[in-house]
Order: sequence, then structure tokens, then C-alpha cells
Amino acid sequence: MDVLRPVLININGRIYRKNTVKEEHYEDEEEETFSYPTQATDECMDEPCDSDKIEQTDKGFRCAIDIPSVLYKYIIGKKGETRKRLESETQTSISIPKQGVEGQIVITGSQKAAVASAVTRVEVLIESFRRKQPFTHFLSFALNQTQVQEGFQRFKEKVIQHCSQDMGVDESIFQNPAKLHLTIETLALLNEQEVMQASELLQQCQSFIRDITEGKPLALKVKGIEYMNDDPSMVDILYAKVNVLDGSDKLQQIADMLVESFVASGLMVREWERVKLHATVMNTLFRKDQSVDDKAGPRRQNVKDREAFDARNILEMFGDFDFGECQLDSVQLSQRYSSDCTGYYSSAGHVTFS
Repeated sequence: MDVLRPVLININGRIYRKNTVKEEHYEDEEEETFSYPTQATDECMDEPCDSDKIEQTDKGFRCAIDIPSVLYKYIIGKKGETRKRLESETQTSISIPKQGVEGQIVITGSQKAAVASAVTRVEVLIESFRRKQPFTHFLSFALNQTQVQEGFQRFKEKVIQHCSQDMGVDESIFQNPAKLHLTIETLALLNEQEVMQASELLQQCQSFIRDITEGKPLALKVKGIEYMNDDPSMVDILYAKVNVLDGSDKLQQIADMLVESFVASGLMVREWERVKLHATVMNTLFRKDQSVDDKAGPRRQNVKDREAFDARNILEMFGDFDFGECQLDSVQLSQRYSSDCTGYYSSAGHVTFS
């Protein structure tokens, strides 16, 4: 870690430095680092923070935190060591529900400042490990309309006909035409409560979406292809480019404002300053899992799992391929690992432009 440019974590508007600390191994986890806040980065160690969350009781003070059950193990630690250390260092008691049971983690102590300190440490710890979770949902604009689907099928047939002898090019790495979409951003929603929060937030975003679109669908042209790395002979993802036919940046505005809203809510982690709208048409991870889009799948596949393909001939022959036009009229919040009867990803919520 560069001590002059440390990794920062934003929790409820407070900024913490992420110091490198060796943590326990879990069965399916790599070695991770996390930090507790220090006096140099926040005053919560000495002064109570978010005191409105801390209740006074007959025995002292109490604070309940909503944390998805999948993250309990990071607070407990191997053989309970992490929880014991937190309790010892803050002079508090931390009560955690049974694994798999959704509920609240309750922190109690005789001093309000001690409870506030423990709360802050738990939040920083959880935020660090939350970032490791594979995404479960994503925001997108659906492109599964007839003209674009038919255009995609023509593209697929032509590539297989002319480029199937190129390294790594085969039918298994093509997107399912029923699942064509423009990715906005992904989310790791770890329980039903977070899914409901995301769905409700999307509904709230409908007001600015309608202001931007004036309540009308956006006509879109899907034309041209690009790749996501520096070497066209070793490509993992090939995507179709899109443009709004009226030449406006309305689609980009909607995407950027959606990400701003979800990041501010804490339900999404920002990855880029500006959303790069793209429609994945070929992805090497499809070889192992047909449900993946353009990020790590259920097994958290990584570069080692990929078998890249040579896209030079595809780019030369079909770099300006016309997939067709469509009318975008909604934003989807979709579940990552399942599909409905139409073959598209199961919807966890959506809003229309009108």
C-alpha cells in the first residue's frame, strides 16, 4: 500500500483509511486485508459517532446494526478470534445471530464511546469484506428486441462461418440473444432486505429518468464492435457499441445518475467515474457458465479460468457490423443467476421512461 495514497473507504459519509492487516483464511476466501479506523482518519475512536443509533439502557448503551447473515463470519473470525479481539479492545459485548439467520448484530457496553468505537470497527470490517462478494444483481437497459436479436444472430452466424478457425472462437462464447442488454452497473445484494431497498430506490429514480426522457422511449442504434483489453489477438470480452439516434447523451445521463444514486445509498460500489454502456456479445467466461455477463461468475472466475480468443479477423471483417435499432423504454434491476420463462434474467424491479 502507498502510504501517501491509501485506499479509502466511505461509510455513512465518514472516510477511513484501509491499513494492511493480515486476517484469517476462510474456506472460499483468499487472504484479505482490513483496517480499523485510526485517530488520524476519524475521531470516532474517542468521540461517539452516529450517536442517534446508540440507545441508553438500564445496563449501559446498546446499538443494533443490520448486516446480511452471509457476512457474519467476518465479524466472528476463525474460532471466534475476531469477535473476541473486537470485544476486548472496545470493552463491549457483540451478539451475533446464528449463521444463516437474518437479524441484527447487537453491540452493548457500559460506555457510549466504547459502543460507538465497536460499531465503527464492525462497519469498516464489513465494508472491506462486502467488496469481495460476487455480484448478485445488475442494472441494465434490455436489448432483447426482435430487430437487435436477429442482427445478433446474423453476426454470430457470420463469425462462426468466417472465423471459427481462429484461436478460441466457438459457439460457446456467444451471448444468449434473449439476454442482450446494456450493462449499467452491478450490485451485491446479500439478503431480501437489500433487494427490496434496491427496488424501492430504482422506483424513486423514475422521476429524474422521466425528466430526462420527457416520458418518451429512446431510439437506439446498435452498430460496431469493440474489445476490452489492449491486445486484439487475446480478447476476453467483445461488445457492441450503441448510440442514441437523436445524437443526445440522454442514455448516458440516465446511467450516470442511476449509479450516483445507488452509490450514495451504499448499495453499489463505484468502479468508474463514468458508466461505459456496452452490450456484451462474446465473453470467454461463457465457456464455463452461460449465465455470466462481463464480470466474475458464481465461482468467482478470474483471468486464470479464461481462455482468450483471437478477435483480429472478427474486428477486421465485422468491426462496423449493424445489429439494428430498438426503442429503450425501461431500466431493469435483474437477478444475476436465474432467468424467467422468456430466457431473460429474472426481474427484481424495473421502471419505465413514461
